Amino acid sequence: MQKLFLTFFYTGLSPFAPGTVGSIFAAIVGYFILQYLLVSTLVLFSILITLIAIKEIDRYEQISNTHDPKEIVIDEVVGVWIAFSLSGATLFQMILSLIFFRIYDIWKPSIIGKIDKNYKGGLGVMGDDIVAGVLAGISSALCYQLYSYLISQGYITF
Repeated sequence: MQKLFLTFFYTGLSPFAPGTVGSIFAAIVGYFILQYLLVSTLVLFSILITLIAIKEIDRYEQISNTHDPKEIVIDEVVGVWIAFSLSGATLFQMILSLIFFRIYDIWKPSIIGKIDKNYKGGLGVMGDDIVAGVLAGISSALCYQLYSYLISQGYITF
């Protein structure tokens, strides 16, 4: 059960880019949650999963004697869902959020990298993706606002 949770229904066991596969699957699930439920539901799910994941990741790392193994993608799930919660619920905004999240999660700029290096255990695994999700959501929202402004001013036409 622990592995099912931490690998987000085994998407983290993908032999190719498990973090990206887990993020895409999280985006699909997040999309459907937002189609039928409120944004606040996605936020609450993110908080609940984070609290459970920190403890479960601590246990998993202790048993496996590893830190942040690639198969754990529950942190990507929370990061993507936070980005969705902050950016907006249009498909365009969700795609932007997913792209920004993957960029921040892979490159780990600034504070994201510091969290990844300085905090161990479940808090470290979840922390860098939470911050990446916040930054991705803000980046997506800003890009969408700029895009909307450029369309309204006639700079972009179709």
